[in-house]
Amino acid sequence: MHTTPTSKVAELNLEFPPAPKPAGVYRPILVVDNFLYVSGQGPVQLDGSLMIGRVGDDLDLDQGKLAARQVGLTMLSTIQTHFGSLDKIKRVIKVLGMVNSTPDFGQHPLVINGFSELMADVFGKENGIGVRSAVGMMLPGNIPVEIEAMFELY
Repeated sequence: MHTTPTSKVAELNLEFPPAPKPAGVYRPILVVDNFLYVSGQGPVQLDGSLMIGRVGDDLDLDQGKLAARQVGLTMLSTIQTHFGSLDKIKRVIKVLGMVNSTPDFGQHPLVINGFSELMADVFGKENGIGVRSAVGMMLPGNIPVEIEAMFELY
């Protein structure tokens, strides 16, 4: 029996933060053919504020990973708000994870695992894990993580 993403969200007792409003001239999501593209998302907390900090400085690896997980919750909230049901998503295709880190921090993929593990929990390991890049860079507002993603739709 196939478990839907909506039922997995309920089973895991996941709480979504409010979907952020665009901070520039772009669409939060865009559907082209059978694909859903989600613009870069930051880690929005339940109260609507952004997590801030730089991994390797203000935040350690585990805190960075939690920030990446929070980006995943933010992205799911954005999809639900601007697209509708998560159950229309077949699979994760591509993820670009950006980590605000010190120059000597080199564990960007481990940070982005926080996002990828959440997607695997919600969509299943086969459909929740896609191709991925994880890089370090400076991010706006000193947020620790920003992630953009592409999903295939049913």
